[in-house]
Amino acid sequence: MAAIQEAQSPGPKYRQVYAALWQEIQSGHWKSGERLPSEADLVRKFGASRITIGRAVRDLQAAGLVERRAGSGTFVKKPVIAPGMSFSLLIPDLGETEIFEPICQGMMGSSLAREHALLWGSVARDGASKEDRAWQLCRQYIDRRVAGVFFAPLELTAGKDEVNSRIAQALDEAHIPIVLLDRTVLPYPRRGRHDLVGIDNRRAGYVITEHLLRLGSRRIAFVALAHAAATVDAREAGYREALYAWNAPVEHALVSRLDPSDRAAVEAMMAASRPDAIVCANDRTAGRLMQTLLRLNHAVPGDVRLVGIDDAEYAKLLPVPLTTLRQPTREIGDAALTTMLERLVRPDRPARDVLLHTELVIRESCGARNLSIEGIGGEPKNPKEQNHLK
Repeated sequence: MAAIQEAQSPGPKYRQVYAALWQEIQSGHWKSGERLPSEADLVRKFGASRITIGRAVRDLQAAGLVERRAGSGTFVKKPVIAPGMSFSLLIPDLGETEIFEPICQGMMGSSLAREHALLWGSVARDGASKEDRAWQLCRQYIDRRVAGVFFAPLELTAGKDEVNSRIAQALDEAHIPIVLLDRTVLPYPRRGRHDLVGIDNRRAGYVITEHLLRLGSRRIAFVALAHAAATVDAREAGYREALYAWNAPVEHALVSRLDPSDRAAVEAMMAASRPDAIVCANDRTAGRLMQTLLRLNHAVPGDVRLVGIDDAEYAKLLPVPLTTLRQPTREIGDAALTTMLERLVRPDRPARDVLLHTELVIRESCGARNLSIEGIGGEPKNPKEQNHLK
């Protein structure tokens, strides 16, 4: 698989062991029915602990590549994935949503990608809507009989749900596996029937809101664009849950779906809800809102604290460096490719969510760097928990 050559962390040791054994099985080094080396031998080969080796072998078993026989060892089942398979990207918002390019780089940089190809389809714009271009890409991939599609459902259009469902149905009817990136096809909280790789967005909304609550904020607003992806609704749910847990106001007026560059809309929101902090659905919204707030003479973080989610490349370069949650985008790409290959091995396996951890990145926009607050970055210390401990 052609890859953009950039240095990247090798990932957890058990994933390295898994990838090496997976490659040996798929290449035919270990043939169907052959016994793998013992765990003790694998410990010596990879310089890893027995726990690490055990987890890698269990993942191979879960993927349907090996079977464990009591008293005999671990045996290869069969290499069901042929080399040279072509997978396609169907990401209508590629170039507009910052997380997708590094996710794709993570796929291409995976050790599992060496024998496969990743196709970047293209269609002529010619005035076609984003919905039409997404549908044309879908038809291209069906016509080419690709082995699988990595699909990031369309957002920010009124007709997104209908188009996303039509694309998923067409791929299902063509028997082309789908792995969803970042978001579901169906509106939150509906799950759907496809594998998904991303982060726990509800938890992300909770964690970033709780950070502001720990800093002393109480009137916390939530701002997102209209017609956003299901991930945004999940983040809003986490935001509301954190406010409830901390006995902070949970008001409809504090939630806004607006254009953050619209000066009049932002001015009206600030006057109506009077927030002392704002959770933005993502860094792009936060960056645009920050510029508007500064033009309206609202100091960040002096008048209002501001946070985002994603940790896009520019987050640290904004007029006030942005506090945010970092998505492990490259690791998401690697996990997505693993999930696709495992789906091909076990097509009848129940759909699953593969959710990776985020990291809180504290910068100036939340005001925390100027404070010494007990509990920042530690375990939750909200009022309901404190009452429970009394």
